[in-house]
This record gives sequence, C-alpha cells and structure tokens, in this order.
Amino acid sequence: MSPTTDLANVRVFTQSAIRIEGPGGTVAYLDPFHLTDAEAAHDADYLLITHAHYDHLSPEDAERVMGERTVLVAPASMADDVAGLSARAADTRLMRAGERLELPGLAVEAVAAYNVEPARLGFHPRENGWLGYVLELDGDPARYYCAGDTDQNPDNGGVRCDVALVPIGGTYTMDPRQAAAFVSALRPCVAVPIHYGSIVGSPANADAFAELVDPAVEVVRKLER
Repeated sequence: MSPTTDLANVRVFTQSAIRIEGPGGTVAYLDPFHLTDAEAAHDADYLLITHAHYDHLSPEDAERVMGERTVLVAPASMADDVAGLSARAADTRLMRAGERLELPGLAVEAVAAYNVEPARLGFHPRENGWLGYVLELDGDPARYYCAGDTDQNPDNGGVRCDVALVPIGGTYTMDPRQAAAFVSALRPCVAVPIHYGSIVGSPANADAFAELVDPAVEVVRKLER
C-alpha cells in the first residue's frame, strides 16, 4: 500500500510519544511523555507501553490520555510496573515478542526491542522482554511499526511494515546512520524518525537520517517538540 506521505493521522510528541488514529476513529497512543495540557485529550482507545524507562512509562502522562474505555497493552515482563495503570484501565493485555492480538479496531503484533551494540547492552537488554509493536487500525491497510528503544537486531530485521517509526538519537538507541540502514533493510513506504531532539540527539539528526535512507523510502518528520 502507499500511505499518504503527510501521515495526517500520526502525531509524534516528545521523545517516542506517538498518537495514531485509524480511519474509523480508533486512537492508539504509545509511550506518552511530557504532554501539554492541550494534549490531555483522554481519548485513548488503546495505550501501548514499550518499556519501563521513565520517558516511555510516565504514569502522569498516561493519565492525560486515558479515558474510561482505554485498554492498556504492555510487555508481560512489566506486569508489576504497570499495575497502577492497569487499575485505571478498562482492560490490560500483556504481550510477549512474537504474539499477536486482535482487538476491536486494532490488531497488535509484538516485536522484541533490545540493544546489540556493545556500548548499549546495559540500557535495553534482550532478557528484559521489552517490545516494539506493529499496529493495524480500523481496517487501514497500512502497518505501522513503532520500534521502541532498540537497535537493529535478529528479532526485528524481518518486520513487515508500511510506516516505520524508529529511534535515531543514538546513545541509548540507533544513531541516524544505524537507523537509516535498518529502515533501508525493512523497506517501508514511509519512515518517521523518533527519540531525538529532547533527552538525546538533536534536530539535525533527522536531516542526517533522511540523507542516508534509501531514496525509495519517504522520510516524514512528525516530531512536534
């Protein structure tokens, strides 16, 4: 499929905070972080958490998007970490890499997210069971891969996606060169850089990433802050 390159249904806030809305109105948030009062919409049908670091699991920001119907999706290894959010959610689904969930308006595939670069092995170890997700919303033919904090690794190299939202900020995740190589191997229609310009990385990272990605892949910048 060929998603529209403006990706008007996708927003990227600070770090890896993502909002995706399906054509039928289903709203999924991933890792909300440092949202403003204006963004506290309480409109999440689904809230997905990739891992336990504070810039991805932020209970106060989760509260800003959660409503009475919100379903929480998180790694099975984080059952204790998300217990407070689970008590607030309408339902909680815990996933392991390789699993798929079929939910009303949303299909979710869990993808392992971890570091392999020696300098980063302590930040996101494979044994933590942390995740990225591939989302399909409301029958939209596009598959959205939200990679989480990760390097290119043996478990995510074969992900099928049309839109890839990948970290590029370095230090804890892939840098622009590594992220570009990963995306070029995945060959989505569109790539969206995330996880830069705040805690790590600079706005210039997005330019470097765009220059290095295979020209067949459209790079769309969605970071709002």
